[in-house]
Parts: sequence; C-alpha cells; structure tokens
Amino acid sequence: MVDATDRAFLGHHTQGIGYEPTYSGATSLFRRPYSRDLEGVDIVAWGVPYDLSVTNRPGCRFGPRGIRAASTNVAWDGGPWFWDFDPFEILRMVDYGDCSFDPGFPTEIPEVIYKEAKNILISGAFLLTMGGDHMITYPILKAQAERFGPISLIQIDAHSDTWEESTKRFDHGSMFFHAAQEGILDPEHSIQVGLRSFNPKSHGFHRLSVEFVHEMGVAATIEEIEKVVGDRPAYLSFDIDALDPAFAPGTGTPVSGGLSSWQAISLIRKLSGVNLIGADLVEVSPPFDHAEITSLAGATLLMEMVCLIASGWTQEEG
Repeated sequence: MVDATDRAFLGHHTQGIGYEPTYSGATSLFRRPYSRDLEGVDIVAWGVPYDLSVTNRPGCRFGPRGIRAASTNVAWDGGPWFWDFDPFEILRMVDYGDCSFDPGFPTEIPEVIYKEAKNILISGAFLLTMGGDHMITYPILKAQAERFGPISLIQIDAHSDTWEESTKRFDHGSMFFHAAQEGILDPEHSIQVGLRSFNPKSHGFHRLSVEFVHEMGVAATIEEIEKVVGDRPAYLSFDIDALDPAFAPGTGTPVSGGLSSWQAISLIRKLSGVNLIGADLVEVSPPFDHAEITSLAGATLLMEMVCLIASGWTQEEG
C-alpha cells in the first residue's frame, strides 16, 4: 500500500487514475505528478494565482489551490463518467505548480506570466491553466500567438471582456479588446458564448447570448462555434461565471441566468471538431464558495478538457 497515497510525488511513471482517498494526500491537479521536467509530457497543468485586476469580489488567487483540492473528487477509481477511457493511460500529464511573481510590482506580473508560459510551451506540451482572474489569459495568448499566429478564441463567459480603453490597463474586463487590437486574437474567427451582460460593441467578435444556448441548445451552439472557428488554432477560455451562481457561487462577478453544469460539460465534450492548442479555466474564488461547489465545477470542467484532448490523441492513433 506504499503507493496508495501521495501519487503526486511518484514521478513521471504514474499512469492511470488509480485510487487514492479523496480526503488525504498531496492535492496536485488530478493527482498528477508534480514536475518541471517536461520531457515526454503531453499536458502541463499550471496555476496562476493572480487576482489584482478584478473589478468586484477578489479571492480567485486561491483558485488553483481550491481546484486542486476539489479535483480529488474527479480523479479516483474508475475514471471519468461518459468517456470510455482513462485519459492518463493515453496522455502523460504533470502539474507544473504555480506561476511565481511579486505582487508588489503589479504592472510587471503580465510579463512574468507571459515568459513562464512561453518557457512551458517550448516543450510542445498542451498548456492547461488554472486562474486566477481572467486577465491571465492575455499573456498566455500572447505566448501562444508567437507559435501559431493570431488565435481563434472560444470564450465561455458571462461577460465579453472587450471593454474599449484608450489607455491599456491590466484589467479582467478589457484584455480581449487589447489582444484583438494587437493581433494576438483573430476576432473574425473568435466566438463568445453564454454572454449576459451589456457591452454595446462587439469589436468584431461573434457573440452568442446565454439565451441562445438555453433556447437553441448545445448542438446548435457547437454548430455555431465550428462555423466561426473552422480548423484554425483555437484557444478555449472558460470563465466559471459562465455558470449560473446556483452552480458556481464562488466567483467575483456572478450573473444570474447562466449555464447549468450539464450544459457546460456538454459543450466541452462536443468540441472535438475544433483545433484546440491551449485552454484555461479562470475566476474560481474559494472565499465566496460554499461546500466547494465552484471549485468542484472547475475541476470537473478541467477533467472534461483533458478527456477531450485525450480523445483527439486516440483518434489520431486510430
């Protein structure tokens, strides 16, 4: 029984989900080994515990820690529901730990995030990031665009995050406006899903309101996403406030009327028709959570992303 706990310390040879008590042990994401040796690694989980650009309730600096702890509930014995495989028998995944920065120099932090993301991406691994507030996506996209050119964004969110500014600020509500202006994003082939907050300008982004998802359904939503994105390099950014506060109370800017957990899970499961090159999940704020509801939702959605990526590997091998 020596290897029955603390699988996060067992190294790269750890394969499969295995079994470990959900209430004990080192809480890496999905019990994956902690490592910064990325040789032969397919997916890198990385935390960015930053929340200095929130405009409402803070606390998502604790998001990566909360998600990791809740992930023990979706990474034990039997494998993920719906998928007919164990993703960790297909992919080698490590938890890289968290981005380190000095909060005393807030304007320098985006550059620190960008440089560390760039160093991870050199390995060729798929970068799966846990926020932190949504601003962290900007420097990650900047690093991704250096590899792929202008990125198609699939943003699942209550807010557009494209508020226009004459002066560039580091803010979680305007970073996609700047990313589009700077050529990091290709708004013509980007889409925002689940929106339910006012912004008079789209800045060229395709927008699907939450009413579209509720009334037209997941299949029609996926059809629109595939139509807009095509086969271009696409980045998935999931703001947990896309979920209704009933399913995700622990977030900085909750908006009623959002997606249910099953709608969000179904959306991710059906994204196999797009060319994902990276993904993140942001804005989980454990101080405003209850009974780990939001952290568990975040961990579950990240597991769905991992399985989606693993399913692509399986298809390529087939």
